[in-house]
Amino acid sequence: VGSRRLVSNQRFAIIYNKPEGQVVTRHDPEGRDTVFAHLPRLPVGRWVAVGRLDVNSAGLLLFTSDGELANRLMHPRNRVDREYAVRVNGEVTDAMVRKLVEGVELDDGPARFEDVVDAGGEGRNHWFHLVIMEGRKREVRRLWEAVGATVSRLKRVRYGPIILDSRVKAGGWRELEPDERRALLEVVGLSDDRPWGSLARRPARKTAKALASPWKVRPPR
Repeated sequence: VGSRRLVSNQRFAIIYNKPEGQVVTRHDPEGRDTVFAHLPRLPVGRWVAVGRLDVNSAGLLLFTSDGELANRLMHPRNRVDREYAVRVNGEVTDAMVRKLVEGVELDDGPARFEDVVDAGGEGRNHWFHLVIMEGRKREVRRLWEAVGATVSRLKRVRYGPIILDSRVKAGGWRELEPDERRALLEVVGLSDDRPWGSLARRPARKTAKALASPWKVRPPR
């Protein structure tokens, strides 16, 4: 009984690199591939997704067994920033970028990017790195649409202090490093008073397909 109690008190947290085409739901009525089918089994409890990405978006998802940690990471009052790499179709002017940083009115209230950085590209397909403080549904895409541009590719590359690195291939996962765990708790004001569990040698619920990722992740500016 004592060992079972110890396991139930452990925190688990992983980074998952979501490919386009997967959905962030446990069961999809349309039968699409879900991210949860590619996660390792927990010895106790269940995975909680920290935020979502729509089916056409890719990149960093955090999963934890700690519901309080997940809630604090997602709650707007804690202002945990997210960074995205986006490819935008159409001409993007300085005035458009200025408007996105100053704020625009969406159908569910005002929204803005904290920062927009030109990441290069040719012609009408241009890359930007941007930072946003919220996680409203399709917020990044809707902000660009509000100034007359369309996002053709979108990948989350950072969530708070956690950066998606090249170790995590599309459709794959890894456990957080000790310093990442500490940083994650610190950013939301939780104490490191519970043991962290290890998922070493625990298989995914089903074998993930090998997916080649065209994305290159840049560190946050």
